[in-house]
Amino acid sequence: MTQESMTQQNATETVQAWLSHFDNALKSGDIARVTALFADECYWRDFLAFTWNLKTCEGREEIHAMLKATLAHTQPTDWQLEGEATQNEAICEGWVTFKTAVASGKGYLRLKDGKCWTLLTTMQALNDFPEPRNHQRPKGAEHGANKQRETWQEGRAREEAELGYTRQPYCVVIGGGQGGIGLGARLKQMGIPTIIIERNPRAGDSWRNRYKSLCLHDPVWYDHLPYIPFPENWPVFAPKDKLGDWLEMYTKVMELNYWSSTECQGAHYDEAAGEWVVKVNRDGEEITLRPQQLVMATGMSGMPNVPSFPGAESFEGEQQHSSQHPGPDAYKGKKCVIIGSNNSAHDIAAALWEHDADVTMVQRSSTHIVKSDSLMEEVLGPLYSEQAVENGLTHDKADLLFASIPYKVLPDFQRPAFDAVRKRDAAFYQKLEDAGFLLDFGDDDSGLFLKYLRRGSGYYIDVGACDLVASGDIKLRSGVGIERINPHSITLSDGSELEADLIVYATGYGSMNGWAARLISQEVADKVGKCWGLGSDTTKDPGPWEGELRNMWKPTQQQALWFHGGNLHQSRHYSHYLALQLKARMEGLETPVYGLQPVHHTA
Repeated sequence: MTQESMTQQNATETVQAWLSHFDNALKSGDIARVTALFADECYWRDFLAFTWNLKTCEGREEIHAMLKATLAHTQPTDWQLEGEATQNEAICEGWVTFKTAVASGKGYLRLKDGKCWTLLTTMQALNDFPEPRNHQRPKGAEHGANKQRETWQEGRAREEAELGYTRQPYCVVIGGGQGGIGLGARLKQMGIPTIIIERNPRAGDSWRNRYKSLCLHDPVWYDHLPYIPFPENWPVFAPKDKLGDWLEMYTKVMELNYWSSTECQGAHYDEAAGEWVVKVNRDGEEITLRPQQLVMATGMSGMPNVPSFPGAESFEGEQQHSSQHPGPDAYKGKKCVIIGSNNSAHDIAAALWEHDADVTMVQRSSTHIVKSDSLMEEVLGPLYSEQAVENGLTHDKADLLFASIPYKVLPDFQRPAFDAVRKRDAAFYQKLEDAGFLLDFGDDDSGLFLKYLRRGSGYYIDVGACDLVASGDIKLRSGVGIERINPHSITLSDGSELEADLIVYATGYGSMNGWAARLISQEVADKVGKCWGLGSDTTKDPGPWEGELRNMWKPTQQQALWFHGGNLHQSRHYSHYLALQLKARMEGLETPVYGLQPVHHTA
């Protein structure tokens, strides 16, 4: 037996022994014995299985309190190691499966010196309500003779005619972009009557309508939708219109009840009836929907942040937020000023330069830059790449592996990868700094993903624009603010002036609860509080520490109101847990929520 196989056998025996002790202690209800199996520094991240929440417990005391509240109704049993465990220095780790009173579960365990350091537990399927897939897939054809036979097409037509008119949906999803579509597919598969509200005429228009050079910055292995992965010939970085067409196709083949050209005009929760009253305009027709659950799927962001600068109303050129920018075609020879220095700012600036515009980027604060190739090879590659797939790591397993790292220790996992990026691309970064560009790697040098989770802004995945900034082809004014806007120019805080025919505000978006304020009420928006962020007490992510993203994919302080969003990876993974929560409620299962987050920030 080789040293490697002996190490693996020892790791497997160690993990199996720990799971056996864990299983026995849980069955006996001896919580003190359970917590004794955890290290001094320990984390238990649970997705629904114990808490009916997305909740991370940090330290033995928090784990003890969680189990005291949840163990009796969870009734966890049958903890098993799936496959072989692995060992890396003092850490043994492996996949685990388990059962609860109502569901099957899967998780990931890391032991450090024989005691639990991190544990992820996730609900995977409800025992009594399996999805119609694999062995449970529908037959499709109805064999035999039947004078009342309804064809598939007739059944679909009937469903579309009834739902929202003679029969109310259980759930309404506001927002038919990638998030609403992916969640809609999960809900459809679980048999939850759902209507998705989208104001654009076609599914995918939220991508088609963006500036024409836009492509995904995340690679294909990271971006699959639920149930239907992209084909093997799909480009690594999907162009926006190609992705829009995929979303439109997906909406059709997944048989979603997708109301395009429909705008939500307002909603309120009817406490007495236990349902939402949602008023919509569907292609000119006023309709009132009464779902029991309402999901805001407007992306990870709220409404566009458009800064208010003195004199803006006097500007005689064009002003637009990056979300409104049509593309570069009309601006050849024009003087274009981009306010901002993150993803959209760079993409728009590069496209304008390619179309012979005179482009200046105004960088008011530092930006984290990572080259696309470096991000893929040094950071994403171990989980999301062709090599990972060849090694047997599906995107579903990769999602769980990434989720198995508690947010408190994620910076420690990310920092070495971004240190490698910094060394690899040292000459590239030096060129940018020589051009005056203000660089950072996050407040604690933990890089892109932590910036994204903490604040959802402050970074650019470089696909070429940085070379234009470094060379001066895209002009740069850094470390300055906007003093005022004049009829044909912008006065900067250092007293200098920029001529401008076009001003693009690449200034990001507000919190998703801004949509709740607009469509429901400010009172409800304040009741649920800010969406996104971890409470890390870093720039734009004020404390206290929350341990999970605020309000995302889990119960909120407003009954029956949910928020769904994020990038394609998050939308795919977390839509599963949101759909399970809605399915359990529709079927009348008890869903006692442990650890509902208090509200600390309302804007």
